Amino acid sequence: MTSRTGKWLRAACASAAVALVAAGCSSGSAGGSAALPQYGPPEETTLNVGVVPAMDSAGFFVAMDEGLFAREGLTINYSPQGRSETAIGLQLKGQLDVSGGNYVSYVEAVAEHNDPLEVISEGSIMTPGSQVIYTPKGSGITSVTQLKGKTVAVNAPENIDFLLDESVLSGYGIKVNQGTGTNTNEVNFPSVPINFPTMAGTVATKGSGYVAATLPEPFASLAEQQSGFVPLVDLDQGATQQFPIEGYVVTKQWAATHPNTLKRFLAALEQGQEIADTDRGAVEKAFEDIKSTNKNLPSAAYGQVPPEIAAVMTLNTYPIGIDKTRLQRVADVMQQFGLLSSSFNVSQMIMPQSAFNFAPYGGSNS
Repeated sequence: MTSRTGKWLRAACASAAVALVAAGCSSGSAGGSAALPQYGPPEETTLNVGVVPAMDSAGFFVAMDEGLFAREGLTINYSPQGRSETAIGLQLKGQLDVSGGNYVSYVEAVAEHNDPLEVISEGSIMTPGSQVIYTPKGSGITSVTQLKGKTVAVNAPENIDFLLDESVLSGYGIKVNQGTGTNTNEVNFPSVPINFPTMAGTVATKGSGYVAATLPEPFASLAEQQSGFVPLVDLDQGATQQFPIEGYVVTKQWAATHPNTLKRFLAALEQGQEIADTDRGAVEKAFEDIKSTNKNLPSAAYGQVPPEIAAVMTLNTYPIGIDKTRLQRVADVMQQFGLLSSSFNVSQMIMPQSAFNFAPYGGSNS
């Protein structure tokens, strides 16, 4: 057993939130090595998985790069998603089996639209430097207050980056305006989305109308290192300090009809989460190794970064399991800043714990 596998097994067995892994843990065998959990035959072996190709998805990319999904008998057909709202639409149409994206979009989909989505695993928690408002080279903007009356680019209207921006700007006594017009006393946000891979280029274009961009890693380091973007304000502060950013989601119907596939997917993903959280080198390699499977899209659109960017990008925290209290923060802050019309209990969108209480394939519940 490798030290990496050993660390994962200890973490999995210790995590009360992840009974699916704990049920399959073994303290050892006659040969002195721990046995990995075994599950029933997967109902489906090829999964269409769409994730936003940001650093928040590192656990998924590590699991792919290290063959952890393949070990569980799964083939992953990964497609990069420009924003979580698009992924949700594809998922509801049955075109994606699993998606990984920001919690704000998922909470809004369930709370405001009653979409049948369930969170199956956490993805990331923000750390200092992982989500930052940047200004292009030569902008002349050196303070947050200088953003008043200007327009800041975000990935999508009223998503996680908008919420982070609104929270931090409120700490400076600044209100926000989202729509087609501009307000000279507020920071303005566009009503049109801008995908992360093209955001820096869009903002830097003369006459674009944008003076800043809200960027996560690795797009932040790419903009800084390759285009001379300058960090203006770190979003890891105030009401959104150490904020949960990304999770992995399936539809309730898919979860009900693919229990073994889901267990296998999560077994691989959560080992990827543990590796991402403890082995920076594995994360760097995973992002360097990403390849495009679409001849019309470059590998960079899938999340691939060159080694010089991988070496400097800021990583997040990658938890194992689901912490309801932590996820409830998302809904509460959304309501605080007007993204939800009323309070919302996130328990409604977390997969019931009973779904994870199973015996290893061929075993028992003891």
